[in-house]
Amino acid sequence: MKPNAKMLVLQLAAVVLAGCAVGPDYVRPTVEMPAAYKEEEKWKPAQPRDELSRGKWWEVYQDPLLDRLQQQVDVSNQNLAKAEAQFRQALALVQSARAGYYPNLSGGASSARSRASATTIAQPSATPVSRGVVTNHNIPFQASWAPDVWGNIRRAVEANEAGAQASAGDVQAARLSAQAALAQSYFQLRVLDAQQLLLEDTVAAYAKSLQLVQNQYAAGIVAKTDLAQAQTQIKTAQAQAIDLGAQRSQLEHAIAVLVGKPPAELTIPREPLKASVPALPLQLPSELLERRPDIAAAERRMAQANAQIGVATAAYFPALTLSAASGYQSATMADWLTAPSRYWSFGPAIAQSLFDGGLRRAQTAQARAAYDASVAAYRQTVLAGFQQVEDSLATLRILEQEAEVQGEAVKSAQQTLALTLNQYKAGTVSYLNVVVAQATALANQRTAVDLLGRRMSASVQLVTALGGGWSAGTGAAETQRRGCRAATGRCGKVAVRPGTAQASGLR
Repeated sequence: MKPNAKMLVLQLAAVVLAGCAVGPDYVRPTVEMPAAYKEEEKWKPAQPRDELSRGKWWEVYQDPLLDRLQQQVDVSNQNLAKAEAQFRQALALVQSARAGYYPNLSGGASSARSRASATTIAQPSATPVSRGVVTNHNIPFQASWAPDVWGNIRRAVEANEAGAQASAGDVQAARLSAQAALAQSYFQLRVLDAQQLLLEDTVAAYAKSLQLVQNQYAAGIVAKTDLAQAQTQIKTAQAQAIDLGAQRSQLEHAIAVLVGKPPAELTIPREPLKASVPALPLQLPSELLERRPDIAAAERRMAQANAQIGVATAAYFPALTLSAASGYQSATMADWLTAPSRYWSFGPAIAQSLFDGGLRRAQTAQARAAYDASVAAYRQTVLAGFQQVEDSLATLRILEQEAEVQGEAVKSAQQTLALTLNQYKAGTVSYLNVVVAQATALANQRTAVDLLGRRMSASVQLVTALGGGWSAGTGAAETQRRGCRAATGRCGKVAVRPGTAQASGLR
């Protein structure tokens, strides 16, 4: 063969061994995004030093007990522990896929005695001849390697890397969900504490009114019906206070489970709600794609589905395998490890499926359909994210207006109650008027407290809708660091390109 021909053959071989990744390269589909949020008239882009902590976002409520409870979520919440274990499982799948890049080596040793049948080989005479007992001692070494000519291994690794990054997003979503559920349950519990205190103060006020009626009844000034109404009023308030205990116990138990404790081991002292609704700065709508872990996870699953198309497409091309075997084989122990007992073989093999009844075509169509489904799921997740932000903004705006009006209603009800009591003491109205005024004042006060709780809950929902304290550049990396440390103590890095929610891969 001429030198130029040899060089051409070597170049062709290098190109074949270098291979090419079949299937489409991943490009993130576009999503239509608004320029601003509809429900926020005073909207402005977030500044680098905004009020909301991107890590411990709950600190904006300035509640030390809530801070301590939230710190236990990372340590003991079992749903979060499950998600982190699934993330470590996804990392193991990446390592499993990468193993396909390397050759498979095996070795062993064996010794066997055998006797062949004398009648399996035709003999010149009619009398069968036994070939006797044969002993074989063997030390085989085998190697095989399937070069990634068509990129199916690379696509499989790419798919598993994207799956691991999606799993990292799932961990962050589970963490944010647990943190939000804890904050909402905590604020609901504090609202009940505030209502409990309100009812206790109301019972004390009703007790004074009852004493007044009893004195007037003893003096023969009022009828017994006024006394009965006063007694009914105080017992009703006491029953309402007792009823709050059941709801509070359930919320306390829910908080215990969220922090990973049996309900019997957690007791939260009663304390009224002191926190106020914080001012939460907003981000540009495009930044929502970076902050929300569920959106980032959905985007990574698109990349995973896209890579699976390449894996399915590679099945159309022939598979090349390089195999080698060597070792020592002898019928006697004395000659086992000598040069004459050595054997070896080496050679390539290529295989191509000629007919599969449409299996490869169906698998490729399935992979493409799965990718289309993941694109739709991603876009739906983005739309749902914008909806949740708009819902929370609208709820906060409307509840703030309602709270202002409700505050005025509380003042008017208290003034009405004070005037009615004075009129009753002067004998110008019946006690029924007092009962109505008392019931109205209590209902308005409880509504005001309930509105504060709803506003606090809506603010937590807004934080959750905006992605909480998760950031694309730190959350996934922190999740992987914890997962790798728990699994093997070492693994790669999840890198996220600035300005996108797309992770570049586990390298």
